[in-house]
Amino acid sequence: MKVPVIWLKDYVDIDISPKDLGDRLTLSGSKVEEVAVTGDEIQNVVTGKIIKIERHPDADKLSICQVDIGEADPIQIVTAATNMKEQDVVPTALHGSTLHGGLKIKKGKLRGVVSNGMFCSEEELGIAGDEPVHGLMILPQDTPVGKDIKEVLDMTSAVIDLEITSNRPDCLSIVGMARETAATLNKTYKMPVLDYKSVCTDKIEDELKVEVRDELCRRYMARGVKNIKIEPSPGWMQDRLLEAGVRPINNIVDITNFVMLEIGQPMHAFDTREITSKTIVVERAKNGEQFTTLDGQERTLNSDVLNIKNGEETIGLAGIMGGLNSEVKDDTTAIIFESANFNGTNIRVSSQKLGLRTEASSRFEKDLDPNLTQIALNRACHLVEELGAGEVMEGTIDIYPEKLQTHTLEVDYNWVNKFLGTEIPKEDMIDYLNRLELVTETKGDTLAITVPTFRSDVNIKEDVAEEIARIYGYNNIPTTVIRSVNTRGGKNRKQQLDDKVIEALIGSGLNQSISYSFVSRKVFDKILLDKDSSLRNAIAIRNPLGEDYSIMRTTTIPSIMESLSRNYSRNNEAARLFEIGKVYIPNEDPNKLPEERNLVTVGLYGNVDYLHIKGVVENILDALGIEKFSFKRESENPSFHPGKTATLYIKKDLVGILGEVHPDVADNYGVDERCYIAELNLDVLYSYAKLDKKYKALPKFPAVTRDMAILIDDAVLVQDIEDIMWKQGGNIVESIKLFDVYKGEQVPVGKKSIAYSMIYRLENKTLTDEEVSKVHDKIVRTLENRLGAQLR
Repeated sequence: MKVPVIWLKDYVDIDISPKDLGDRLTLSGSKVEEVAVTGDEIQNVVTGKIIKIERHPDADKLSICQVDIGEADPIQIVTAATNMKEQDVVPTALHGSTLHGGLKIKKGKLRGVVSNGMFCSEEELGIAGDEPVHGLMILPQDTPVGKDIKEVLDMTSAVIDLEITSNRPDCLSIVGMARETAATLNKTYKMPVLDYKSVCTDKIEDELKVEVRDELCRRYMARGVKNIKIEPSPGWMQDRLLEAGVRPINNIVDITNFVMLEIGQPMHAFDTREITSKTIVVERAKNGEQFTTLDGQERTLNSDVLNIKNGEETIGLAGIMGGLNSEVKDDTTAIIFESANFNGTNIRVSSQKLGLRTEASSRFEKDLDPNLTQIALNRACHLVEELGAGEVMEGTIDIYPEKLQTHTLEVDYNWVNKFLGTEIPKEDMIDYLNRLELVTETKGDTLAITVPTFRSDVNIKEDVAEEIARIYGYNNIPTTVIRSVNTRGGKNRKQQLDDKVIEALIGSGLNQSISYSFVSRKVFDKILLDKDSSLRNAIAIRNPLGEDYSIMRTTTIPSIMESLSRNYSRNNEAARLFEIGKVYIPNEDPNKLPEERNLVTVGLYGNVDYLHIKGVVENILDALGIEKFSFKRESENPSFHPGKTATLYIKKDLVGILGEVHPDVADNYGVDERCYIAELNLDVLYSYAKLDKKYKALPKFPAVTRDMAILIDDAVLVQDIEDIMWKQGGNIVESIKLFDVYKGEQVPVGKKSIAYSMIYRLENKTLTDEEVSKVHDKIVRTLENRLGAQLR
């Protein structure tokens, strides 16, 4: 909400700068987004009178001017302008000044003559209109000399932009913020003038009836105004509206907008000629009903939308927008002012379904105080009288079946201090609350508080403590130790394991990335998923930001490919990324929430191969204390290269997939490098993880090392070879290390030479050569029989 400070000053005395006011409001609990001060960038520009003009001796187009700026001696300005004359008063930028756009002005020399600044035009001051500016800005002759140009031209207006939370609808108005400002600055505020005289003797009750047929309308008030004169609003009202971000239209419409901004109660004006039935009916719309709103758009309604009707004809959407068929026109001579209150939840839902959110709906959806309707209606009638816009009829139609009353709270002031960790005197608490119109009396140590109807957010003792704390100043509350907390702080198991995975990946030279959990259905085609793949069954978002964010992801491969693609498009030679995130798998029962799986995804490109991605995965497994796992060749996944991809298993549980991305997938993302990805299920990994590290003493007995080189078919997997070694080696094999794979002239076609270094050891005795040879030979024979290996 934009709050012009000059408007705020109509109701509360503000004797500090707008920026200081913004800081004070922030400390008292109001969320200030920005303080925009018009002309704030204009610095050190004053009014100067030209007392002498001479031609520049070395430049026909330059003039040397002696300028009086209110000091003992005049200063010299060299200018190329031609529209000034002696005795003219012009804006003068002095040495060290700043102009519109941040332009810095310093003294210098023009063709050898010293110039101590420059004269300014409207454009250089940032106040030029749409028409082009020619020459300097000439001020009236009686303008005081040496005055700050911002004071002379009234360039010091300021607007505070606030984010009003949903629980404080009372602050969605100038009066509401005046109340907050007064409480913050310990000043008093005044309400706008609300009185008026009914100069028209006609009674509205004789000419109009109102029927409220739905409880969604909590209060409906109406007054009539005759002898309307439609004309532009006065300048002061237009200025107020423009500063608040509202476009002026005409005096009647501007009054309703002015009251909405000032009081916080949306209003509407109907052309009386269009109320042909002489009856306003408030009831729900019919399903499929068509209605054209003030913005000229035809909208399809349903029975959830509350309508304002002329008998049976809809003339407005309650709390959202009026209709084109009843708007105030240039020849309107009589109007009906509507000031009503509607159910906030219904307004929000209806507004969302219609795709129509307005200044009115944004206020009503926060559940405004029904008692505000009469204040707003009185203010509108006063403004009609003040502007001479018409004559208010006698009487008021007011349908208010369940009047909202004030309520009371009792709070022990000792409890407040204990709750806040403060020592605020009881008298100060009473003062803070009374400033906020939370009228407080004392009953011993108990504060008896009467809560006004506009403060619907104050209902429990903690709310009272919050009100006291924010006026006392959050910055004044000392830091205290939390009481009555017996639980031990620390991270849970998942958080600890997440940290270990992150530490392992960062230690592997990777950087963590974050991406959205919602994607487009187009990504399934980009990663070449089969048409019948279960991963295409994704959860659709009901109100997506756009097509690119329309579903919840079922795989993280597109997300990491997007990150790699973004780095590649920015000419990064290499990228090493990982992400810890979720995928969302739909439940077979549509009434149940989806399964959320935790995944870690790794993406690499740039001078890497399959062994790099495999090494990163092994680092993760090592960090989690997982020792027994296996890799199996994978050639069916369409997103990966069929010859350079594997799946990871722990026992019989599938953990994930790793390998080179299919070249067509990389091409779909515009990456001309080989990309390697691993997508692992953290939930499975964590189920096997071991956080406890057990001490193991250094071996007391020596190891026996044997090397083995075998010739084997190229199609045989290393994993199959090592499985046999471990199984046949029994308990004396301590480690197996592959140190050479060779294919060349000395190896037959279709074969490969593989060399291993094997370490044998027992913990309780020294192995003999005979014991080692027996096991080693058994391993060789098994490799020969099962895999056709030949010992080299």
